Amino acid sequence: MSSQNIYILGIESSCDDTAASVIHNGRILSNVVATQKIHEEYGGVVPELASRAHQQNIVPVVHQAIEKAGIRKEQLNAIAFTRGPGLMGSLLVGTSFAKSLAYGLKIPLIDVNHMQGHILAHFIEEDGFKKPPFPFLAMTLSGGHTQIVRVDNYFDMTVIGETIDDAVGEAFDKSGKILGLGYPAGPEIDKRATLGNPNAFQFTKPRVNGLNFSFSGFKTAVLYFIQREVKANPNFIDENLNDICASIQYTIIGILIDKLKLATQQTGIQHIAIGGGVSANSGIRQALKDGEQKFDWKTYIPKFEFTTDNAAMIAIVGYLKFLERDFAKQDVVASARLKI
Repeated sequence: MSSQNIYILGIESSCDDTAASVIHNGRILSNVVATQKIHEEYGGVVPELASRAHQQNIVPVVHQAIEKAGIRKEQLNAIAFTRGPGLMGSLLVGTSFAKSLAYGLKIPLIDVNHMQGHILAHFIEEDGFKKPPFPFLAMTLSGGHTQIVRVDNYFDMTVIGETIDDAVGEAFDKSGKILGLGYPAGPEIDKRATLGNPNAFQFTKPRVNGLNFSFSGFKTAVLYFIQREVKANPNFIDENLNDICASIQYTIIGILIDKLKLATQQTGIQHIAIGGGVSANSGIRQALKDGEQKFDWKTYIPKFEFTTDNAAMIAIVGYLKFLERDFAKQDVVASARLKI
């Protein structure tokens, strides 16, 4: 991409993971993530606790990222940080730290949209992983977002479909909570789904016009179903847990794939890239691979460590913006509801 040596530090603090990464000419040198375990006992992320934990973690995480990269902070060409979307208290920690460090080192500051980070993570130089050609469709799946985005260039993106209420990750986590599983429930549902029968129980797919999604009604349907069955048989969950998880996952994947099929028909674009924490789900990954045979799709799935919240994706966006000299001013502020 570039003949000169460009080192960018990426900082991510949008939710409950404090992360820092150093990228050199598009290739990741370090990718450090400090996960906050404290939220597990509450069954979800507590914003105030997340903000405090970021304040404790950010200095050692950044220090470790620079140390692992084998460089000195004086070699950095710019600091990239997540401006939004996310939890305001969490974003403020990363934003303030990035601004201060860039000011102290007298180097440019680069603001990054978290959702663009998930999409552009596909352009990290990584052996064995192909980059999608423009234009392509990106499906971002996480606890806070579910979107289909048309990507015509690095920073020419159009959201063509998104959730009108809850995100897909929320559907997994709340379904898991109803079943008595821990937080986050997505990985546990995924693991159990491989052992169960996906056709054991039927859940109705929400009817939403166009390319938009809705998962709030699905969550309610799961709740009423479990309440009804447990009333008839108190041991229903224990006796059928794998089948319930398989049926829930099968329905959610069906909702996603149906919208993707519609998106490819409407746009004529067959290249599909996925990102976001929920894209780590094995069932979703398999459904996409099956789509290559069934629908002639070409699918792109990033390296596992670049799917969940991480700073490598912030660093690659920072690198691409650096090449375009697209810098932020020191008066830039975090934005919890930042749009693509």
